[in-house]
Amino acid sequence: MTQGNNTAAPSTDDSTKSTISRRALLAGAAGAAGAAFIAGPSASAASPEATGAPRQVQGDPTNVLGRPASEVGRRAEFEHPTRMVSASPGGVSRTPLQDLDGIITPSDLHFERHHAGVPRIDPATYSLLIHGMVERPMMFTLDDLKRFPSQSRIYFLECSGNGGGGFSLTPRPERTPQQIDGLVSTSEWIGVPLATLFRECGVGPDATWFLAEGIDAALMTRSIPVEKALDDALIAYGQNGEAIRPEQGYPARLFLPGWEGNTCVKWIRRIELSDRPFMTRDETSKYTDPLADGTARMFSFEIDAKSIITYPAHPVRLTAPGWHEITGVAWSGRGKVTRVDVSVDDGRTWAPAELAEPVLSKCQTRFRYLWNRTAEDAVIMSRATDDTGYVQPFVQQLRDARGIGTRYHYNSIRAWTVRANGTVVFGRGG
Repeated sequence: MTQGNNTAAPSTDDSTKSTISRRALLAGAAGAAGAAFIAGPSASAASPEATGAPRQVQGDPTNVLGRPASEVGRRAEFEHPTRMVSASPGGVSRTPLQDLDGIITPSDLHFERHHAGVPRIDPATYSLLIHGMVERPMMFTLDDLKRFPSQSRIYFLECSGNGGGGFSLTPRPERTPQQIDGLVSTSEWIGVPLATLFRECGVGPDATWFLAEGIDAALMTRSIPVEKALDDALIAYGQNGEAIRPEQGYPARLFLPGWEGNTCVKWIRRIELSDRPFMTRDETSKYTDPLADGTARMFSFEIDAKSIITYPAHPVRLTAPGWHEITGVAWSGRGKVTRVDVSVDDGRTWAPAELAEPVLSKCQTRFRYLWNRTAEDAVIMSRATDDTGYVQPFVQQLRDARGIGTRYHYNSIRAWTVRANGTVVFGRGG
């Protein structure tokens, strides 16, 4: 069977020429395609989906019956965004920031960071224990959690070590946005407010901290102030309209909007109330920053205002001088991004970018800026400001404040060099 017009060509003679109506043409094409659909692939070769071979692109889709509906949708065969997996015993994969539009990260592209692999947990046997300085220690099954009124909120989540490659004294120029800042993603999170569960248990008046413990092999534990639970913390069991993904904490996780990712303990199984922090292994041997003056920065929960240009960025090559749109994302754990400024002259002058709606609190925000590029080298960068007045710092300002040994909260301004030939590399003049 040939694709497209399956009606035989009209015959001709010396005196007359046969004609064919548009209705007959469509009927013939639909009939032939319908017959092929009914017969299935057994009539000749197997379908491209069955063999793994690429589907042949049709010249005119209006002449060919498309594939039928399926139980689970999939991306167009021409789209191939993937996470970038790093060699790590625990697990790290980075979101392809440069390949995404809008602010919602597809669930299967949300970054991963875990310390002992992804556990397999049966939701039928899952439970969350809340005990310690409470009037009524209680155990909640997943069904119990879902019986409470739920909330749906759009928030970003970021690993506290995200952006380390941008803080290096000798940054590698051949880095993409995914490699630099791919440990941040945004989802719609659905769950029950932790404050609701605390009211059920009757949290004691002297309880000021709680311990959150995961059920994975690492037994991840973090001390969290009770005031955060009473503000906007969730026990999340949904993500982007479906059950939360296993690598994101299925069947339930603690979610603390705007706070560093390791505090948002995945596979949450136990919460213990106390009047002091627990000083666990995970928050003393890690997630504490020795500073240059001999002190340490501890319990640095909130994510600082930050932004990154995702286009143009390595490995993009601009074709010619002229107008180009600079685009990227900005976010802050303290609230809304109120302003993003863009510089195209290595930070000497700045101009405001346009913020794309919606602009939400503790959520990524898209920005865009029209740039009339000349045929000369240029260094472009973005700078975010949030509604507390905090301004994203230059990298040297961050080093001066923290020292060069800091390991977390790398929120310095990112620079890209656009060379005269159109190639783009990370950093200044790389």
